[in-house]
Parts: sequence; structure tokens; C-alpha cells
Amino acid sequence: MPGPTGRVLTLLELLQSGGTRTVAELADRLGVEGRTVRRYVSQLIDLDVPVESVRGRYGGYRLAPGYRLPPLMLGDDEALAVLLGLAAGRRAGLTTAERTASETASAKIRRVLPRHIARRLDTLQSALALADEPREPDRPDAEVLLTVADAVRHRRPVSVHYVDRDGRHSERTLHAYGIVAHAGRWYVTGRDTGAGEDRTLRLDRIATARALPGSFEAPPADFDPAQRVLSGFATAEYRHEVTLRIHGTPEQIRAHLPASVASLEDHGPAAGGDPADGHWLRVELRVQRLDWLPRVLAALDRPFVIERPDELRTLVDALAQRLASYARQA
Repeated sequence: MPGPTGRVLTLLELLQSGGTRTVAELADRLGVEGRTVRRYVSQLIDLDVPVESVRGRYGGYRLAPGYRLPPLMLGDDEALAVLLGLAAGRRAGLTTAERTASETASAKIRRVLPRHIARRLDTLQSALALADEPREPDRPDAEVLLTVADAVRHRRPVSVHYVDRDGRHSERTLHAYGIVAHAGRWYVTGRDTGAGEDRTLRLDRIATARALPGSFEAPPADFDPAQRVLSGFATAEYRHEVTLRIHGTPEQIRAHLPASVASLEDHGPAAGGDPADGHWLRVELRVQRLDWLPRVLAALDRPFVIERPDELRTLVDALAQRLASYARQA
């Protein structure tokens, strides 16, 4: 049975989990009487922990919102989740500060852990191997990210100073519908009121963001910010426009040509064939180079027709001849 100090720390942990806790609930969890709970609350207040008393039928105790508690109390599973989350965020590039910020945060959490838990986490991290080597991420400014996120939640227009990939500066008013993290970058998608069009902007290219008065209508209920960003990648302007017809299922095609690369459209069953045998799908994509596509089509191992460009047909034929020559070698 923990002593009084241990029960006070347990009380603090219960209050940190959020919400209002009744005296009866706290007494039951701590195994003490109600007046003892009140004494423990007084001890926390003496330590400058802002415990508030809530009156009424569903009253009790809660912590004042926005207060940073000096002791952050985490269980074994919680500590593991936080440390692995920080590591995964660094690997994925989904951070808004320098790499050292997440490293120092990890070090602070580890420093306050009990020794036996810290040793076990060190063992896991030393044994953990992550196969992907991420590129250096393009980090957005934290204040910009939070301002845009607040604009998304409260549907407030936001004025942004944007620098495009050619270095051109512009001031835009954006009705931000959602924030999307993809491949180590952060994006915001929404309505550019000046252009009168939906746009997707990279958050790391927004120098400043300022909330404006007023509000805007919510996007349609079926609007998916992530899908909008991915479809924007698939339809972006590149050197080559490619149109294919591939006989197979969307799952088979998406395994090699994801939504961020290609768009799919049902083209109907094969002519003269059994409809149960599958459908032809029209696949459209825009690419800067064609040399990688023949290998993808070979890996698909599905019947396909190249509608355009003719250059791709030549590259596929050349790959087929090379593979045939390799197969004939003894």
C-alpha cells in the first residue's frame, strides 16, 4: 500500500488525465476517505499545483486549464508511446522545429523515468532498426502551423505571405479546409479567394499567417483534404501526359501507382470477355520522365494498352527485348 506521498502523486496523475473527478471517485481510487482526499488536494495547492474545486451535483476537483505541471507522470506504456512517437516523427520529417528539439524532449522524458523503465526503453531503441532513410524535411514555422490550424477549426479566413517554388512572393487570403502531412511535408488545402479557386499550399513556404475577422462556409461534408492533396499531385503539370488502359482491379494498380501519382477511371469490362474476369481501368498520370514507367508496367503483370505517348510504347518495347535477351542467355 503506497504511503501518503505516493497517494498524493497518484491523485495528481488522476487529475492530469483530464476532466472533473468527484471526491467519491478519487477516494475509491486512492483507497481513502473523502476528508483525506481534501487534505491531499490542499497539499497539491500548497505546492502551487492549480487544483480547482467545482461545485454542483457533478462537482469535484480538476486542474486549471493551460497550466504546465512540473511533474509529467507517465506509465510504462505511455512513456514508450511518447518516445517512439518522437522517433517516428523525426524519421517521417513531421516536425516543426529543428531535429534537436525532439531529441532534447526525448532526453528530458527519459531522465525522469524510473531506472528500470529507462533501461528497457534504451534496449528497445538500440534494437530498433528503421529501414527507410528519410530526406531532410521542409519544416513549417510552428506559429504558422498553429495559426492555420486554428483557422481550419474555427473556419476563419487567414492572410498568408506565400513564396512559390520560383521565389515569387504573394499575399493571399485563404479559406483553409484542412492540413495534410504527406511524405515529410505539410500542406494546407482550401479556397484562395483572390484566385477564386481551390489551392494546395506548402506550409513551409508560408512566411507569415494572420487570422482575419469573419468566417466562411464549411466545405461539403464529403470533402476529404488528404484526397484533394493527393489528387492534386496526380494532376500537376509535368512534361509528359500519360494515358493507359489496364485490365485489373484498383487494388492491383494502386499497389504500383498510388493516388498521389495516377488517377483511375472505370473503363468497363473487356470487349467480348467475361465481365466477371475484371474491368479495364483508364489510368492517367503526368510525369517528368518516362524511363521508370516500363518497369512499373512489367511489375504489374496485367494486360495494358498505351494510349499516349508513343515514346512510352517505344520504351516498353525496348525493355521487353532486353528481358527476352536475358532469358535466352545460358
